[in-house]
Parts: sequence; C-alpha cells; structure tokens
Amino acid sequence: MPTFWAIYLAIALLLYVLLDGFDLGVGILFGAAPNETAKRNMLTSVSPVWDGNETWLVISATILWGAFPVVYSTLLSAFYLPMLVMLAALILRGVAFEFRYKSTRLRWVWDCGFIGGSYVASFVQGTAVGAMVQELAIKNGQYVGGSFGWVSGFALLCGVGLCLGYALLGAGWLTYKTADDVRDFAYLIIPRLLICVLIFLAAIFAYSLHLRLSVLQRWLDRPGLVVFPLIGFAAAIGVWLSTKHRQDGIPFMMTAIIFIAAFLTLAMSFLPYMVPFTITIADAAAPHSSLAFMFWGAGVFILPMTVIYTTIVYRVFKCKSDPAARYH
Repeated sequence: MPTFWAIYLAIALLLYVLLDGFDLGVGILFGAAPNETAKRNMLTSVSPVWDGNETWLVISATILWGAFPVVYSTLLSAFYLPMLVMLAALILRGVAFEFRYKSTRLRWVWDCGFIGGSYVASFVQGTAVGAMVQELAIKNGQYVGGSFGWVSGFALLCGVGLCLGYALLGAGWLTYKTADDVRDFAYLIIPRLLICVLIFLAAIFAYSLHLRLSVLQRWLDRPGLVVFPLIGFAAAIGVWLSTKHRQDGIPFMMTAIIFIAAFLTLAMSFLPYMVPFTITIADAAAPHSSLAFMFWGAGVFILPMTVIYTTIVYRVFKCKSDPAARYH
C-alpha cells in the first residue's frame, strides 16, 4: 500500500507540473503579448482547462494528508509561509482571469494580477523544490528551520529556473493551440527561453557541486540515473529542431519530455526517501487500515475518474483556439 500511494502521488504531482505548468507559463508570457487580440487568444487557449489543471494540486495535497501525514505535516511546517503566498497568487490569478473579460478601464490591473500570480506561484514551487534538494533542517522527525529556513541562494535560483521552464512549456503550448501572431510570437521566443533554461540548468548543477549536496552522491551511487538527463538533452534538441521547422505542437511535447526527465531524475535520486534524506516512504506511511480505506474510494474511483475527465476535456478542446471567440 505505501508503494502504491507513493506512485499515485508521483503521477499526480507530475500531471500537475505538466498541466498547470503550461498555463502558468502562458501567464508568465502574457505581458509580452504583442496586442490585445493576442492576449485574448492566449487566454482562450487555456480557458477550457486551466482551472481543471489545478485539481491535480488538490489531489496531491490530499494524498499527502491521507497517506503520508508525516510528510504533510513536515512540509507544511517548513513551507507554511510560501504555500500561503502561492495559494494567494493562484487565487489572484484565477480572479484576474475572470475579471479582465468584464473590465475595460481597469483591465491593466487584472493583467498585472494574472501575470504576477503566475510568476509568484511558479517561483514558490521552484524554490520549494530547491529547498528540498538542498535538504530541510529536520531533527528527531520535526522541522526546526524556522519560517525562513527554506530560503537560500540555491533555492531561489531553482525558483527562477522553474519560471523559465514553465514559460518554455507555455510557449510550446501556444504553438499547438494558437495561430497567426501568437504562434509567431511563440516561435520567436522559444529558442531564447531554451537557451536560458539550459544555462540555468548548468548553473544549478555547478552550484550543487559547490555546495556538495548529498543528492550528488546518490547520482554517483546510481550511475544509471544519467539516462534521464540524456533523454532531457535529446528532447531539448527536439525543441530546437521543431521550432526551426515550425512544427506546431512538437515543441510542447519535447518540453514536456524535458520536465518528465527532470522529475524522474529527482524522484529516483530521492528514493526511498520522500523528504530527502530523513523520512522514507515506509516511515511516512499512514496505518494500513487508513491506506486501504483510501484505496477503495480515492484509489479506485476518484483518481481514475479525474484522469478520464481530464482526457475527455483535452480531447474535446483539441483544436486551435479561435481569437474571435469570447471566454464565456
């Protein structure tokens, strides 16, 4: 049961990163849109799916709370302040998304809310991942680092890197779902974003060597992990080539593969730990009776139904967006 729920959690987190990642990326790029028509086209491209994408964040948190309460309490203690900031940013982003369609005189305010909320949510997520990689201050199973113990140069660098990664994912989505000026804008900016992402990955790796992070030893102990970075590098080449030949949608798929490769690299580096390198899956798991109870509800019905619903929605709205269409 613990392994089953750990896999479920990994899938939910990965789906959140991929799905909400591209619409956060669209929000990050929103301020650089060439005109109002382009902005409406960008919003129309994500309007059928953006709120459903955030469902996977709720599911991930629910699995942590029910199946791994020790990890839930530890991470909440460590990231209480940044999580509140992230949730506030996501709320602001959602409100701005709805209100800008109704507003005229103050539309710029809601545009700033949409852009700012996207940046802040992305930055907080990246910072949290960086803090976990660098390891949290945990003693006797409890977080002892204080309200700002997660702040470090490495974590902040990871936050900036994830903003760039989400922007690249969002630009790839725009090549798939939009046409004309927005698609041209996406093809123009993708090579620049790709170069920035690769530079930041190199900087993060160099910083890891400087800090002598424990995760580096895991990579030495498990040399097979090199296959995931190689897959990511091959996908980066695919992004470049597909952008050069203007193959709609392929840059999005290749960027998604980069994210999957990075996610699997971290996940396989951490195993069997859920909070590196202090709390294992077995230590964090709830009693078997609780895991079994969750299995017959969330495991058998809720999560599979969410996957089916998400698949249907993306299937129904698979065509390119119409820039003349209204949101509602």
